[in-house]
Amino acid sequence: MSFWERVKRNLQKGIKEGIEVMKGGAVVVKRKAGELTEEGKRRYRIFELNKKVHREMAELGGIIYDLSSRIENPMLSGNVKEIIARIKKLEEQIKKLEEKQKTLSR
Repeated sequence: MSFWERVKRNLQKGIKEGIEVMKGGAVVVKRKAGELTEEGKRRYRIFELNKKVHREMAELGGIIYDLSSRIENPMLSGNVKEIIARIKKLEEQIKKLEEKQKTLSR
């Protein structure tokens, strides 16, 4: 086999190996992009839930302040209990998402 034939054969072999490596790399990149997309969605969901909690807390504070001038214990109000229940539900959702985020980041 001549030098030129060896060069051509090695070049073709190198191209085939390069293509295989690129295909494998593309699969890894695709999988990683999917993971990062899911992580971004999870973080955004946590952010949205925190915004809802903030709004609920502000509403709760306003209601308690308003009721405090009219009744002795505003915490007994059905409206207050309802808002507290919604806040606790949101808090549970946030905890679940944060736990999932911690387990996936390990």
